[in-house]
Amino acid sequence: MTQADLHTKSSKALLKSSGKAEVNLLFENRKANNLSLIQYLYFSLYPQDQYEQNFDQLWKKLDSLFTSRPKELKAQDVERVLAGRWFQSEQWVGMQLYADRFAKNIKGLQDRLPYLDDLGINFLHVMPLTTRPEGPNDGGYAVNNYTEVDPSLGSNKDLDSLTNELRDRKILLMLDFVVNHTSDEFEWALKAKKGEKKYQEYYYTYPDRAIPDQFEATMPEIFPNTSPDNFTFDKDMKRWVMTVFNSNQWDLNYKNPEVFEEMLTQLVQLVNLGVDVVRFDALAFLWKKLGTISQNLPETHRLISLFRLCLQTIAPGVILLAEAIVAPRDILLYFGEGPFEGNECELAYNATLMALLWNSIATTKTQLLYRNLTELPHKPQSASWINYIRCHDDIGLGFDDKYIYEAGWDAQLHRQFLRDYFSGSFPGSPSKGGIFMYNPKTGDGRIVGNTASLVGLEKALEEKNAPLRKQALDKIVMLHGIILTYGGIPMIYAGDELAVLNDYSYLKEADKKDDTRWLNRPKQPWDVVASLKKKDSDARFIHKSIKKMIGIRKKEPCLADLNPRTFIDLDNPHLLAFMRDLKDSPDMFLVISNFSPQQQVIRVKHLIEGGCPKTSELYDLISEKKISLKRGWITIKPYQLFWLKRI
Repeated sequence: MTQADLHTKSSKALLKSSGKAEVNLLFENRKANNLSLIQYLYFSLYPQDQYEQNFDQLWKKLDSLFTSRPKELKAQDVERVLAGRWFQSEQWVGMQLYADRFAKNIKGLQDRLPYLDDLGINFLHVMPLTTRPEGPNDGGYAVNNYTEVDPSLGSNKDLDSLTNELRDRKILLMLDFVVNHTSDEFEWALKAKKGEKKYQEYYYTYPDRAIPDQFEATMPEIFPNTSPDNFTFDKDMKRWVMTVFNSNQWDLNYKNPEVFEEMLTQLVQLVNLGVDVVRFDALAFLWKKLGTISQNLPETHRLISLFRLCLQTIAPGVILLAEAIVAPRDILLYFGEGPFEGNECELAYNATLMALLWNSIATTKTQLLYRNLTELPHKPQSASWINYIRCHDDIGLGFDDKYIYEAGWDAQLHRQFLRDYFSGSFPGSPSKGGIFMYNPKTGDGRIVGNTASLVGLEKALEEKNAPLRKQALDKIVMLHGIILTYGGIPMIYAGDELAVLNDYSYLKEADKKDDTRWLNRPKQPWDVVASLKKKDSDARFIHKSIKKMIGIRKKEPCLADLNPRTFIDLDNPHLLAFMRDLKDSPDMFLVISNFSPQQQVIRVKHLIEGGCPKTSELYDLISEKKISLKRGWITIKPYQLFWLKRI
């Protein structure tokens, strides 16, 4: 039983005995339930013989942080605790966007909420809104402040108005908490630059290169093109400071317990603005240790659990998303393991599924997808995936080399093929993407580009190639149909619902031209939205298709993440099939996708052997047609998606 499950049970018991959900009593109950784990985690990071006074200070701090939480949010917390695992419902469908790229500013975003409502979006990830340095700022992830809205996007009053309306519309809000670093303009960094030793110890700072060089011996380069070193010399401070991501992003020193307490305070202040889900940015890097790569360390996981249990005590209606784009087996660790299983992050990005879907698009084959996903250990039942096709970032290719070799391919050459394919340099590729952070030392590089351009729509339009255009549109629908049914929360990237192409305007902006990720950070085309009902277009086809699928998803209880998913082997290397079952019910939902540009045959016997109930007829919710199984086989068109149910 996770701590969240324990709180649900004990809160219901208290409610039953007292007759009312008294928020202060429930807080004390959570605090008592979490005490032993919080204490264990704290002293495993900060030895008790040195930091017992710091722990006592933290324990008292929980009271004041709870007191600071707004009354209406405390009431919402109680509702969610009593509901238990509320985020695993089939009702949630998300969208990720930049406020300025989507609607200029926060007020504009609020004005566009009816558009999201109409599409069926009720989970909104808005990219960083807070103050940041002028010029290059890593898309807002170099933070000057955790709670003050950047003037270019509006004001805190605008954000308050937005969060109030989101609650009225029952739309969840996810904001980022840049937990690994601040900008060099953050209040603590400015004090460190002035020579205040206390704040210099909030970061990893050193008077010479002795220790930095020891770190460099084992730490990889994250952005080799723009930040090839993990340390930067600060002229004001006359010290070397750890800057893993960029020279203006200073890594926080969590070996200092004061940093944890300060950051917990910042986190609570952020969620008190009306945030439902917190995206923990770059959390794999939180703990640094000489002689290691300083990623995914055991101390990192204990630190995240400590954050989670403290936040759960104060604001249990808020959940955490792990932004950890790591190896497939490593990502599971961010849900917690052993005694902390289910007590770390509630959500994590399913980067493995995302990368494997793109692999299947390039190869037209699904062997790697099947092997990786079926061999991967199951996530805890208390956790959920965020399933996505594209996001603001690059596409990494972090699936297991073992399965690439098993398929008969060389792992390094295969990744090179994928980079060539999606950048359009491979012969016959319809894709028009780009490469992000190619490292000539390692041959590593990631893929960038919008979904529509990566699947071939941009090239098809340029060449006026009607068959290629149709295939591209079908690929977009197929990919979205998979993430909407896979299990977890689907997250659509703004613009993908309109088949928006790559945006090359970044090349004309000095602070963006060296970051190819801006290729897939387009502005929302509201002129296209205005014409959706007036004329046939690619945008209308994709928008209509995705809206229809979202509507179907919300009517199918078997798609809730509480229900199992079963992969079905159709003995065809081009097909993906999985079934979703509703517990204690004969109802089922069968998903089949064809990743090939040729028509394929599905043998009914393979469906039955895979667990599909025997029936003479199925109904496809996508085409709204009946499909007879009496002949023993059915055909599936190139890049077609089936959503099948028993009649």
